Amino acid sequence: MSAIAPFRVQAADYPRAMAELHAIREAVFVHEQHVPPQLERDALDPSCLHVIARTLSGEAIGTGRLVPPSAGQPARIGRMAVLSHWRGRGVGAALLLTLVRLARQRGWYEITLNAQVGALDFYLQHGFVPRGPRFHEAGIEHQAMHRILAGPTPVSTQGDAVATSAAVIQAARRGLCLFLHELDPGLFNAPAVIDAMRRFATAGVGGQARILLQVAQPPQKPQAPLLALAQRMPTVFVFREVADAVDRDYPSAFLANDSGGYYFRRLARSIEGEADLNAPGRARQLRATFDNAWERSRPVTEYRALGI
Repeated sequence: MSAIAPFRVQAADYPRAMAELHAIREAVFVHEQHVPPQLERDALDPSCLHVIARTLSGEAIGTGRLVPPSAGQPARIGRMAVLSHWRGRGVGAALLLTLVRLARQRGWYEITLNAQVGALDFYLQHGFVPRGPRFHEAGIEHQAMHRILAGPTPVSTQGDAVATSAAVIQAARRGLCLFLHELDPGLFNAPAVIDAMRRFATAGVGGQARILLQVAQPPQKPQAPLLALAQRMPTVFVFREVADAVDRDYPSAFLANDSGGYYFRRLARSIEGEADLNAPGRARQLRATFDNAWERSRPVTEYRALGI
């Protein structure tokens, strides 16, 4: 059981708690979000692990469920719902942490979920990494997300690379470092990445993105969106090029932020790699590697004069 005054979260027996669970879900999904009632319930409910949040007086205020793994598919979190007057008070986080704990207890070390885009930041803060493009479900925009409980999440497709890069950027508080061979076309011109960079730059917290390139070639047209953004905000985006032979021979590439998140590619010219949004030790190690190379690098002043 997880308890955070003035409510508690515990596993729920579905047959006994069914009426309360569905009352919460109907209030949130059907009445607030206008999801068709026939989509709110499905045949999976009886086989799922359910959790319920209650006030200390016993009022049911939130719920979520964990679908067991089957047919090669990992466990999946879903039906996360908190009554409107209890949002912003830690109920959702307590529900999610309890579901993650239940998965760990059963040896289910891989979890997926489909997050409503409006709740994306919430799941990013709890270590879930976006996978693939956004999609619509029941008329609401969603993002598939993934978390490996026993280590980093693999990144293997272009869509995952874009979504993961955007997630690492979006989760940054004030510091972001990128060690790249070049401004990879298809990644740093992707709309999701540019949007995440723009939001980071305009957050008003004095953040800075340092971008260290092994090859600062004259930019091609696909690279223009990021450089155009950087030209408008030169105090936020700072470019340097490696000058030491050791740094030029560094085989990998990575993004790391100051909130414990990273995306590491063992080979800089490949998008395949690993990511974790909640690995402060590994992110700190990558930032130390970056800082050492940054001190030995030279400013890329020629980007400032480009007419983009």
